[in-house]
Amino acid sequence: MTIKRSRVSSRKKKSKTSNFDKYELYSRAVQSPKNDARFFGRVYQEIRGKQASILREDFCGTGALCVEWVKLNGRHKAFGVDLDPEPLDYGRSRYVSKLTADQKKRILLDEKNVLSKDVPHADISVGLNFSYFLFKKRDDLRAYFANAHQALKSGGVAFFDVFGGSQCYDAIEDKTRHAGFTYYWEQTGFDPVSNEAQFHIHFRVGGKKIERVFSYDWRLWSIPELRELLAEAGFSKVHVYWEGTAKDGTGNGVFRRVQEGEACLSWIAYLVAEK
Repeated sequence: MTIKRSRVSSRKKKSKTSNFDKYELYSRAVQSPKNDARFFGRVYQEIRGKQASILREDFCGTGALCVEWVKLNGRHKAFGVDLDPEPLDYGRSRYVSKLTADQKKRILLDEKNVLSKDVPHADISVGLNFSYFLFKKRDDLRAYFANAHQALKSGGVAFFDVFGGSQCYDAIEDKTRHAGFTYYWEQTGFDPVSNEAQFHIHFRVGGKKIERVFSYDWRLWSIPELRELLAEAGFSKVHVYWEGTAKDGTGNGVFRRVQEGEACLSWIAYLVAEK
């Protein structure tokens, strides 16, 4: 199972090869912020019948999605929230610095806890890359969802991605080759008593495999559990957008609203929650 959305974490390692840029490789291997920005805007308009203006990205890492959101429309504003200063500084230097003067006025990457009561209010809030899996207790995850709900404007919509499948119970290592490097997604364990698992991202660059560049210690939450918690947090409706399948059996990156999923070895979906 090659997961295409993984939380950017800040394991402060020195490069083991020249010009090793872990965030650049992560972005190329995992993220698609331009497509994501369009998807969130389109789904919001389908649900609400109008365009969204303000987007907040929780656990934003480098803020790549926020950058693409403000570039998409001259009326768009974006707020990124993350506790880790390292990816935030990278995003400001690498991405925000290249925006126009007007675009820079409409974006803020803020070093803040996503549980803070003063996170910026938005039409759209997103918790991507399975970041909220770090909340392992129901009360903690419900508190995060409740804070996301409270910080949405009237009629706001929240997006959370989720993954699963029978392969999530196995220790595996998948790899994907890209121009100039190879991306590895490894799962090293799963505890059926707690539903906790450990994951790592490795890269091979210039003949050297650089291991555990990013690491994650998560609880694997199911869609029914998440829908129940979102409802308890105050959301009125929760829709499931399921990823389609390409001819080779992998995900095709196209997400459509469904009532039933497919029992795949691995799958990715979005939960779209209406305030």
